[in-house]
Amino acid sequence: MNKHLIATALSVALITLAGCADESTAQSAPAQQQQAIDVAEVLVKPVQSWHTYTTRLESPQKVALMPRVSGIIEQIEFKEGDSVKQGDVLFRLDDRSFAATVDSLSAQVKSAQAALEQAKSEASRAVRLTERKAISTEQAQARTSTLRQREAQLAALQAQLKAAKLDLEFTSVVSPIDGVISRANITKGNNVLAGQSVLTSIVSNDKMYAYFDVDERTWNSAFDEVTAASKQPVVMQKVGQDDFNYSGHINFIDNQINASTGTLRVRAVFDDRSNELRSGSFARIKLAANAVRETVIIPDRAIGTDLKNRFVLTVGENNVLQYKLVTVGERYGSLRAITSGLEQGDIIAVNGPARVGPGMPISPNKVAINTQGVAFTLSANPADLVAKQ
Repeated sequence: MNKHLIATALSVALITLAGCADESTAQSAPAQQQQAIDVAEVLVKPVQSWHTYTTRLESPQKVALMPRVSGIIEQIEFKEGDSVKQGDVLFRLDDRSFAATVDSLSAQVKSAQAALEQAKSEASRAVRLTERKAISTEQAQARTSTLRQREAQLAALQAQLKAAKLDLEFTSVVSPIDGVISRANITKGNNVLAGQSVLTSIVSNDKMYAYFDVDERTWNSAFDEVTAASKQPVVMQKVGQDDFNYSGHINFIDNQINASTGTLRVRAVFDDRSNELRSGSFARIKLAANAVRETVIIPDRAIGTDLKNRFVLTVGENNVLQYKLVTVGERYGSLRAITSGLEQGDIIAVNGPARVGPGMPISPNKVAINTQGVAFTLSANPADLVAKQ
C-alpha cells in the first residue's frame, strides 16, 4: 500500500516538473530573439591632421595718402571705391604760385648762366694778360674767384629750380601703389598741409596676408621642418561662411620665438585678384600638420569609454559582438580617425555600446558611414577638400 502511494506521488511530481520546464522554455523563447543593430564596415580614407587659428586679414601695402606740398584742393580725380594704378592722379592742388616760382627761378638761372659766361671770359683774358705781365697776379686771382662765385650761384639757383619743379609736380597727388581707394577725407576748396593732412587711404588688393601665432610646442612637434620656401598649403574660412574656400600658403616665418608669449609669428598669403577679401576682416586658418596617410575612419558615436580606455564593438562569428580596444586620432566632423585597433574590412556597431554589449548576438542591419561634406585633407585645390564618397 505504502509503495503504491509513493509511486503515485513520484509520478505526479515528474509530470509537474515537466510542465514547469515546458512553461519555462516557452517563456524564454522570446528572450533568445536577436536584436537588430545597425552595423557598418569601417572606412579607410586619406587623411591629415591640422590646426586651426583665428586671424585678421591685412593688405601687404596700406597707404594713408598725404600731400607733399601745402595748398588748396582744386580737383578730385577719382570716385570712392575705385581701383587705381600706381601713378594715377587722385587730387590736383592750385598750382599757380608754384608755377610762378618755377618761372622766376628759370629767369634767374638764365641770368646766372650769362654772368657765368662773362666770368669765364674775364678769367681767360686774365690768364693771357698775366702771361704778358699786363696785370698783377692778384688781379688775375680775383677774376678766377669771381668765376667760382658765379659757378656756385648758378648751381644754387639750378637746385632751387629743381626743387620748385618738384613742388609744382607734387601739386598733382598721385597713387603710390596699385589698389582700391577709399573716400576723400578732404573735399575740393579746402586747404591741406604737407605731410599732415590725410586725403584718403589706399590698400593693395592683389594679395592678402594673414598673420597668426603658433605656440612653440606645436611648432616643434608638427611644423619643425616647414620653411617659407616650402610654401606649406593653408586654407581659409571667412567669418559667416561654412566652407574653407580660399587656398594659400605660408610665405613668412619669424626668426625668433616671442619670449613673452612663447609663440612664433607665421604669415600666410592668399591671392585676391577677384577682390573677394577685405583687409581687417576676421578669418580662420587651417594648417596641415602632417602628410596625407591612409587611416581607418568610423563614426565618433561608435566609440565607447571603459575607464581610461576607448573601445568599439565589432561583429564576429555568428554575429556576436566583440570588445576591441582602439586608439583614437583626429576628429573630422562627426567622424573619428582610428590609429590602431581596427583594420580594413572590420564591421562595427555604428551606435556603439548604447544598447548592446560584448558577447551579445545580434541581427546586423548593414548601413553606410556618411562622409558627405566632411573634409579629411587640406589641399591647394578647394575641390579636393571634400571627402570622396
